[in-house]
Amino acid sequence: MKGICILGATGSIGVSTLDVVARHPDLYKVVALTANGNVDGLFEQCLVHHPEYAVMADASKADALRAKIAASSVADIKVLAGAEALQQVATLENVDSIMAAIVGAAGLIPTLAAAKAGKTILLANKEALVMSGQIFLQAVRDAGAQLLPIDSEHNAIFQCMPAAYTTGTVAKAVRRILLTASGGPFRQTPLADLDHVTPEQAVAHPKWDMGRKISVDSATMMNKGLELIEACLLFNVEPDDVQVVIHPQSIIHSMVDYVDGSVLAQMGNPDMRTPIAYAMAWPERFDSGVAPLDIFKVGHMDFEQPDLQRFPCLKLAYLAIKAGGIMPTVLNAANEIAVQAFLDEEIRFTDIAKIIEQTMSQFSPESADSLELVLTADQQARNVAHSLITALPA
Repeated sequence: MKGICILGATGSIGVSTLDVVARHPDLYKVVALTANGNVDGLFEQCLVHHPEYAVMADASKADALRAKIAASSVADIKVLAGAEALQQVATLENVDSIMAAIVGAAGLIPTLAAAKAGKTILLANKEALVMSGQIFLQAVRDAGAQLLPIDSEHNAIFQCMPAAYTTGTVAKAVRRILLTASGGPFRQTPLADLDHVTPEQAVAHPKWDMGRKISVDSATMMNKGLELIEACLLFNVEPDDVQVVIHPQSIIHSMVDYVDGSVLAQMGNPDMRTPIAYAMAWPERFDSGVAPLDIFKVGHMDFEQPDLQRFPCLKLAYLAIKAGGIMPTVLNAANEIAVQAFLDEEIRFTDIAKIIEQTMSQFSPESADSLELVLTADQQARNVAHSLITALPA
């Protein structure tokens, strides 16, 4: 039986992971669950899964969780709090696998700690790799950790790679990667109407049930831009060897094009339990609870080239990965600040890309060969983005 720690347990990925775990109680034991500030959600999960540790990243919420647990049937669960506690549970001796599902830059440090501890990392937090790049991959190599992608697209690519392929190496005979995207809710919205998009409209994804930040990223296609950067790192390919393909039905999750003309695609219903179960069972497979794909119900599948005028964030991601150094870190930091400002109704939807582009223009692609440089660039980019937002006319 393997011990698992779920970083970000109350989010959509965490909930799906616990669903898969519950289907295989003979194979997995929940050792630790973490959440940012969702006390009630984490408490309910503790009642069901009885981990050894429960961690509130927001330390101000920890006392509320302690009180609930102390008065319950799971009073023996240890409640920890803060960023250091996330690292502590991610490196516990009886933890074999880490589900890295904390959204945004906050997931970098505990996920990197798990890599340095040689854990099997189920990577759902794309920002950790986007920010730290080769630093993260080198930590995986040095510690003999196992890195398995959870994003449906990267998991699909991994499944379509040659037998016994491992992330970070060069895949023989692969010509290019076709990275699919749903196109989000505004794929066909008139460009002039994008200025007036509301947060409620932006988070209403047509295919996937995700958190608010990731849903906005999908609407701008920054999510695909971050996945582009992640794909280049995970599969050791150049940006020009990754082609983004809009596929509204979200049935093909990505494809790999081989030099002999073969194109392998991974298909399935849009349900994150499929990639989660694949990574948890790898190199075997087990039941995920996902319904079989009804290909007749699908009927047909469409494919489109992305319009970079409609989706400027995707263009910015290409520029960031081609520039290298700290630029992917800057891109990600500015995006997190701009998206939150949009959700708080401080800026328009179309301002998100403008804030990111203006922030990137104030940085040069300096080396990102240490964690200190990465974290410094991240903070500086956030400060710049905040300043740009404050300077916008009311």
